[in-house]
Amino acid sequence: MPLIPLSAGPAPSAVAPLDLSIPLMPAHAGVATPAATGYADWRTAQIKRSLNGPSAYLKISDGCNLRCAFCTIPSFKGDMRSKPMGAVLAEAQELAALGVGEIVLVAQHLTDYGRDLKLSDGLATLLDELCQVLPAHVWVRLMYAYPHGISPRLIETMARHPQICAYLDMPLQHAHPATLRRMRRPPDTERTRQIIADLRAAMPDVAIRSTFIVGFPGETDEEYTTLLAFLSDMQLDRVGAFQYSQEPGTHAATLPDQVAPAVIEARWHTLMQLQQEISRQRNRRWKRRTIEVLVEGQGTADDGTPLVVGRSFRDAPEVDGQVFVWGRAPIGSKVQARITQTTEYDLWGKLVR
Repeated sequence: MPLIPLSAGPAPSAVAPLDLSIPLMPAHAGVATPAATGYADWRTAQIKRSLNGPSAYLKISDGCNLRCAFCTIPSFKGDMRSKPMGAVLAEAQELAALGVGEIVLVAQHLTDYGRDLKLSDGLATLLDELCQVLPAHVWVRLMYAYPHGISPRLIETMARHPQICAYLDMPLQHAHPATLRRMRRPPDTERTRQIIADLRAAMPDVAIRSTFIVGFPGETDEEYTTLLAFLSDMQLDRVGAFQYSQEPGTHAATLPDQVAPAVIEARWHTLMQLQQEISRQRNRRWKRRTIEVLVEGQGTADDGTPLVVGRSFRDAPEVDGQVFVWGRAPIGSKVQARITQTTEYDLWGKLVR
């Protein structure tokens, strides 16, 4: 079947535009709250949520205790402050009552949740509580989980609860210890490799997403080659890469040995070509298998054949691929799809009745 590019990847040319009139809920949408006068207001004020789509973001903390060399967030957000667990649970229950099929937990530093509340393994504790109060069909997805906060208990908790998507967004930024030190990031790449191995041992189908920076000041050919080797070894499902650019007010902007823009761009293209093939191979593992899909849009082919588009547990809103399913299903429903075709980014399948 001939393919043409769409926003998230290739699609059959016979497909008419899809109705995506019900958008995903951005992090700030549907929230009515008084004008903020400080973190206490954000953490304690009652929040009224409204339904803008089948998926919703739920912020569980704000600010960050890390001081990465390339990041300005702590300069205006300050240190991390967690939302009390009871408030998070109440907001999640309200979203579920409105019909949300997926709750995406977000924070600048998700795996540090509860540290300021004197909680041990705060994120794992929160997940246990969420899975007790949410209906079994509601997905819970974790975004922005820094590696040094991923504990054995968190991995065990994710594996134990079917409601928690076997998906982890773990921003790593680089793989060479010297680069990571200049970034003011944890330089223990071997520990990161072990975390990935532990995640896959506990959840064989887990989808791991990460982001990397190419061309950080001082990045040598050897350091860049180490990053490529890491990607080849780890076979991550989803990868986003950024070309380094100087951010005023950051420590990185003051570092010597700034990499030439032309070198940065060439390195970025090479990395993305490598990862594209890795992603293609990871997706091929799903051919002839059945996967659950959260329906987000509807459409038809030129011949009138119905088609729906949505996401599986492997796909976070807005940043990952999609699943196109031949058949008809309501927006917001979850369906089973048998995968018949895979591409670098997306899956195609048939509705399983």
